[in-house]
This record gives sequence, structure tokens and C-alpha cells, in this order.
Amino acid sequence: MPIHICCACGTSYPEASEPPRRCRICDDERQYVPPGGQAWTTPERLARGHVNGWRQLEAGLFEIHTSPQFAIGQRALLLRTAEGNILWDCLALLDDATEALIRAVGGLRAIAISHPHYYTCMQDWAHRFDCPIHLHAADSEWIMRADPAVRAWRGERLEIADGVTLLRLGGHFPGGTVLHWSGGADGGGAILSGDIVQVAADLNRVSFLWSYPNMMPLSATTVRRIAETLAAWKFDRIYGAFPGRQVMSGGAKAVERSAARYLELLGADQA
Repeated sequence: MPIHICCACGTSYPEASEPPRRCRICDDERQYVPPGGQAWTTPERLARGHVNGWRQLEAGLFEIHTSPQFAIGQRALLLRTAEGNILWDCLALLDDATEALIRAVGGLRAIAISHPHYYTCMQDWAHRFDCPIHLHAADSEWIMRADPAVRAWRGERLEIADGVTLLRLGGHFPGGTVLHWSGGADGGGAILSGDIVQVAADLNRVSFLWSYPNMMPLSATTVRRIAETLAAWKFDRIYGAFPGRQVMSGGAKAVERSAARYLELLGADQA
């Protein structure tokens, strides 16, 4: 029996003869059920009509993106380190070409994911490359396929390789995580942010929302805490969830400036 993949969000569900009646991820206010209703696919059907494309973003960092766009349309990022490769965020499509290319550059040391919307088929990636998946324990309820490869971490930070640290910021989800890469931007540091700090259409700005598709804001207290947490880390670049969405310089200032504007528009006391 196949696993079933939601076409709206890319989340995979356990093997069954028929897909679930509903997708729990899409039923949540941070996602949505399309007007035409829930639709499902399988890994085999997905691979017949889609491929993964690659792009180098900087030395040691590659983007992987499914074409035609599938579900939410996020990219995964492959980070190369001296201790092994790390996959940041995940895609529903793991085809033979993607596996061959990743093996050619050394396989995967670990997978780390920003939040539940990008869990997709993480279990299959972990099995294929025999590596762990690092997820924050605060979001464990959203794992639709329990798997021993999942390592639920707790606390506010977790170093998964030298110079590669996961930071829990919360916000969009309680366990919302970004990855800090000290070697990124030629040593200036980079944040791989997923949706937790969303790079805006104006690439000098970022945003913070509880629900992106339904445009529901975070509280001033939460945005202030996110900005204050990131202020303690050195970074010049921010790589967001989608192709082309990256702040290439002045990333720390972009977070500071954007958070201040967000708080001003909410009428929050910034004292």
C-alpha cells in the first residue's frame, strides 16, 4: 500500500489503501483546504509529473525546488559542512535523480526542519540517507507518520554541526526554528529561516505572521522576542522559504528594522 501525500500542503500520511478523508495540517488555520476540496497523490504519481531542480546560492549552499510547483512550493536547502551535509526543510518529492545527486556530494548527515508545513516526506528522506531528523518537541503533535528517525529536541538552541545551530524562535508554530550558519556569507553568517522569519517581496524586509495564507498576525510580544533572540547572533544573509527570497546583505539590520515597523503598525509600546 502507498503512503498518501496531500496536494495542498505536501504532508505525507501512513500507508493505506485509501487516503485520509481530511488533512489535519490543512484543517488548521495556519494552512487551508482549497475551494475544490482535499486532493491526494502518491510518491509514484508525484515523480511522474514533477522533477527537482538545483541552484547554487553560495559556496556550500544549494537550493532544491520541485517543478512544476507542488503544494506550498517551498525550497529545501542543502548545506555542506566539514562534518557532512545537512538538509534544511524538506520536499515531498524524492526522485532517483535527487538521490543520486545528494549521494554524489556525500549524502546527508542530518535533516532539520523549520516547522510542520515542511515535514512533507521527511521520513522517506531519512530512510534513504540513513540520517536523523531534528524537529523541535513543541511541534511533535503535527508529525503524521511517527518514525524512529525523528529526534525531538527541547530548549532554545541545538548545535547539529560545528557552526550550525538550530534556534527555536516560535511564532508561526511553537517550535518554529531557524538555522544559524556561522560560515555563511563568506563568514558574515547566514540564517536559513523557512517561514519563521519570512523574507518579503521587498528583499530588504522580513515579516512575521501566525498564518501566512490567512494573513493572521503574531502578537507584539512574540515579534519583539524573536527580534531580540536573533540580535544576539551574527548574520549578514537570510535565506527564506521560497526561491528568490533572500536578503543578501544587511540581514540583521533587516530583522531589526522590520520588527520595529511591525511593532509600530500594531501600536505597540516599544519602550
